[in-house]
Amino acid sequence: MAVFKTTYRVTWSDTDAAEVVHHSNYFRIFERAEEEFYEHLGFSIDRLAEQGLWLPRIEVCCKYKAPSRFGDVLEISMVLEDLQRKTVKYSFKVRKQGAEAILAEGYVVAANADKELGIAIDIPQEFVDRLKKFMKR
Repeated sequence: MAVFKTTYRVTWSDTDAAEVVHHSNYFRIFERAEEEFYEHLGFSIDRLAEQGLWLPRIEVCCKYKAPSRFGDVLEISMVLEDLQRKTVKYSFKVRKQGAEAILAEGYVVAANADKELGIAIDIPQEFVDRLKKFMKR
């Protein structure tokens, strides 16, 4: 199983009145990692729909273990948990760069859909083939 890793620097706007990353922003961090993952696979994020991909979220989860703060550089690890005909599930672990402790972990389930009809459709085979090396076994 290959793990995709990327980094993210916490900005001031990511934090809340308690001076820690606001819980909702972890989903933005997950999506940023997902965007970089697609680019890594050779898919242009701004052209996914043209390539037969429109991936609205149908389920999300995040467990918060410890705070992250303004200026922290986070390492996001992402693996493919599950791949079905029409859905994909990614899991994420967030750590402060260079540390072992997990700050947050979660997952995102997306369904491929026809943007015009708004119904789930099969994930294109080319995308499936590129995803498989990141499949958790």
